[in-house]
Amino acid sequence: MGICFLLLIVGVCWAQYDPNTQAGRTSIVHLFEWRWVDIALECERYLAPNGFGGVQISPPNENVIVTDPWQPWWERYQPISYKLCSRSGNETEFRDMVTRCNNVGVHIYVDAVINHMCGTNAGAGDHATCGSYFNAKTEDFPAVPYSGWDFNDGKCKSRSGDIENYHDISQVRDCRLVSLLDLALEKDYVRSKVAEYMNYLIDIGVAGFRIDAAKHMWPGDVKAILEKLKDLNTKWFSAGAKPFIYQEVIDLGGEPIKGSDYFGNGRVTEFKYGAKLGTVIRKWNGEKMAYLKNWGEGWGFVPSDRALVFVDNHDNQRGHGAGGASILTFWDSRLYKMAVGFMLAHPYGFTRVMSSFRWPRSFVNGRDVNDWVGPPSNSDGSTKPVAINADTTCGNDWVCEHRWRQIKNMVIFRNVVDGQPFSNWWDNGSNQVAFGRGNKGFVVFNNDDWNMNVNVQTGLPAGTYCDVISGQKEDDRCTGKEVHVSGDGMANFQISNNAEDPFVAIHVNAKL
Repeated sequence: MGICFLLLIVGVCWAQYDPNTQAGRTSIVHLFEWRWVDIALECERYLAPNGFGGVQISPPNENVIVTDPWQPWWERYQPISYKLCSRSGNETEFRDMVTRCNNVGVHIYVDAVINHMCGTNAGAGDHATCGSYFNAKTEDFPAVPYSGWDFNDGKCKSRSGDIENYHDISQVRDCRLVSLLDLALEKDYVRSKVAEYMNYLIDIGVAGFRIDAAKHMWPGDVKAILEKLKDLNTKWFSAGAKPFIYQEVIDLGGEPIKGSDYFGNGRVTEFKYGAKLGTVIRKWNGEKMAYLKNWGEGWGFVPSDRALVFVDNHDNQRGHGAGGASILTFWDSRLYKMAVGFMLAHPYGFTRVMSSFRWPRSFVNGRDVNDWVGPPSNSDGSTKPVAINADTTCGNDWVCEHRWRQIKNMVIFRNVVDGQPFSNWWDNGSNQVAFGRGNKGFVVFNNDDWNMNVNVQTGLPAGTYCDVISGQKEDDRCTGKEVHVSGDGMANFQISNNAEDPFVAIHVNAKL
């Protein structure tokens, strides 16, 4: 308490790095483009009982309605106002979701689009999700209100007004990202409008924010906005709790803007994580799982307590954003489950699981020409509900990776081993690896092209354990493989390279 008090005098208590998840909950899931009514139900029926800590939601504010192409996912990243109506639902539904999720201990993290408004070519009219009038050409957004004075046109030094050179820091932060109208965040009026929006959400009960396009804002401007934010709602959070902040900073190296520029504000999205892990699990460029022994900072990533990590996100699963072709997604389900399993077993970073929708991929000259397609929708443009099938998977083209047994059980694994050290690493010099988390859990992977049969030290208490990848513990029986740990902590693992899932995970809560 003393240290924290000293830091309070200096004006910071490192609270924005804390995800604010309930004790024993260590991951969040991005329910990309889900409706608020479906998220409320999912918190109650699935996320809370399975130990998920929270949900990252799609931007809840009013956005432009794009009809060419037809209502793409990225229209959600083109704000018209900070009113809470979008294709995910209205303000009443939003409030209901936040309340119901918080009431079962699952918190809500808002994707905050505060760098810009809509694109320059969005026209004028009321084609927006709350029906607010706007004029992109004259930069008139009366529903906020913003006017031409509130944008960075005068500051931008590129010829087109768009970002042309990512090695020019001022251009990246003062010019338009793909022609999106760039807000003048050095103006106190603009900062106050953004903070007013975020504080409105805090009052409703959200737990934190993903700061979209943080790389395109000056760290000092982001800091000035964050300093205007209230503490979290004490109905669900302890007094003095600060919103969790994680900033979208795509830093793969090779550009002057670094993730570390933003550490003073909160965590950052570590895009190197999924890009490198995909390369290793695909075995590209001579990479091997054996090289993962020093995974984390040893690979040039940001410090663990400043990292928000993920295998894929809504951008790079479509080839947008960062990471390129190495990114693993639900389309590569076998390798994807291994990658997510590794992420959730390894102590580095704060973990986010992806939950996607299917779209009709169509590659022309190596590029998916349908990478714009929005969520499953009815002919009137409204988003389809998330249907839950009898086998607990989802219908209506919602992928629901977070409901795949292997991923859900690894979310639980991470909760069980929370706080335990990375331990008992073993590898065969190739793509068979194993490691433990203290005396609470142990995982084994076979990504080689031959069978695995090894005896390794698990660090676990003696007994019979249920593998939570091939099945799970139900009552006192195991629906999957059983693993016997002897009195000295040793166990035998046999994993076929042809197995549906060539990895095994055991933990003390899955002991028979």
